[in-house]
Amino acid sequence: QVQLVESGGGLVQAGGSLRLSCAASGRTFSSYTMGWFRQAPGKEREFVAAITWSAGNTDYGDSVKGRFTISRDFAKNTQYLQMNSLKPEDTAVYYCAAGGRLNLRASWNYGSWGQGTQVTVSS
Repeated sequence: QVQLVESGGGLVQAGGSLRLSCAASGRTFSSYTMGWFRQAPGKEREFVAAITWSAGNTDYGDSVKGRFTISRDFAKNTQYLQMNSLKPEDTAVYYCAAGGRLNLRASWNYGSWGQGTQVTVSS
């Protein structure tokens, strides 16, 4: 089992930036995909971004493509989500996840989840 701890959420004005971090521990991650999802009140959980741990291949949800960047640091066992040009509609709880490679965009692909971190973007 992988343990995940997110940090970096907060309140930011529209157009601003935030960087989320997700520290992982518990197992080796070479075969894993790391992902970010978000969930706004009253809405379903939405895929944001994913990265394969070993190769570094990335995928992004259409609503964040070109604004968000996912990356990972091998030495720190940490993945990051750099969020630029934030919009009020980006407001949500953001979850870090670790899973396989069957379907990077599907929440069922991920067996381990962090506790979530709140991101609020004011207009």
